[in-house]
Amino acid sequence: MLTVVPDPADGDRPTADGPISTSLIDEIVREGARRMLAEALKAEVDAYIAAFADQRDENGRRLVVRNGYHQPREVLTAAGAIEVRAPRINDKRTDEPTGERKRFSSAILPPWARKTPKVTEVLPLLYLHGLSSGDFVPALGQFLGSTSGLSAPVITRLTEQWKAEQRAFAARDLSNVDYVYLWADGIHVNVRLEEQRLWCLLVMIGVRADGRKELIALADGYRESTESWADLLRDCKRRGMRAPVLAVGDGALGFWAALGEVFPQARAQRCWFHKIANVLGALPKSAQPGAKKALAEIWNAEDKDHALAAVTAFQAAYGAKYGKAVAKVVDDLDELLAFYDFPAEHWVHLRTTNPIESTFATVRHRTKVTKGPGSRAAGLAMAFKLIESAQARWRAVNAPHLVALVRAGATFINGRLVERPDDQPSPAAA
Repeated sequence: MLTVVPDPADGDRPTADGPISTSLIDEIVREGARRMLAEALKAEVDAYIAAFADQRDENGRRLVVRNGYHQPREVLTAAGAIEVRAPRINDKRTDEPTGERKRFSSAILPPWARKTPKVTEVLPLLYLHGLSSGDFVPALGQFLGSTSGLSAPVITRLTEQWKAEQRAFAARDLSNVDYVYLWADGIHVNVRLEEQRLWCLLVMIGVRADGRKELIALADGYRESTESWADLLRDCKRRGMRAPVLAVGDGALGFWAALGEVFPQARAQRCWFHKIANVLGALPKSAQPGAKKALAEIWNAEDKDHALAAVTAFQAAYGAKYGKAVAKVVDDLDELLAFYDFPAEHWVHLRTTNPIESTFATVRHRTKVTKGPGSRAAGLAMAFKLIESAQARWRAVNAPHLVALVRAGATFINGRLVERPDDQPSPAAA
């Protein structure tokens, strides 16, 4: 079990009441954050009171007035633990339909909030990095300067809540949403599992017809087997998912066989990020810089014709000595260049599985192995919360209005929309 132990050398020294921080810069940051929060809360309250300044009772007194402060409370933030005294409002107005008193609710500091959403987002990441619920308290205490509001039971309660959210997500109806593009990847995470060690997260992210990216499915599987992927795709289809127009993934996945079985009409695009790594792995180090540049000439070409010319040049330069490396490109050429048949604005999104790679980068690159009685259900729930947090920051694809045209079957040649495809000369005639 990975355990976090406070290090006195880090600037904390014990006192009769426990360790206190001696870092002046941390104290300055926390004090600045406290003052900024206090000013923001005051401005929010002042604006609320000003909005209803004209509403008065039969005696001419205002119905919405200041009423001192709430009791101070400590809130965990990314800047550390901050003591907050929120202004209080006396709102004497009543809601006519219900007859109940109206209440002011701060958008900045919700009632009973003890930690910010950003702190909550850290918890799934810590779990996937090998910390048990009992380790969270000292770990976050060292980082935030306080353990107020955190305890093993609190973490356990959150974990159970996240498990329920993940199960609801996995059972939701997919018939009312259309995913035109799809990225798929298998993520191997060193979670401390009690059942088996060959645990893999199967992740699918899609692009809706309006251009927004969204998590489609997250499941656990045995390695990245065809059957595991097929089970996930069948489940999505059973819940109403349509076949994507284009699916992007690693060439080594069992995903492709499963996709051909469940959604045979979907086209395939192999991830260039993985392909480049595979090709360079088949070359000596001395040849890798030049080969990497030559491969960039292919995937970054201005159109498909130039890409094919770059493939020919790559084959001529490396085919004689490194036939195995060249075959990795030539044998998958149709799948590697499929993105050229889609809008040029979307090429940057379709060449790789980057939405999945970037989300799991900090977890996937972890090498230290930890041991302990973890569970697949908890690991799956933590991964779900990690993606859910990241999803809020995903931006739509470039030129989102073109996604609907792709679903409608519009023809794109070298990335440009063709209004009358039948009038275009064939490549042979050209």
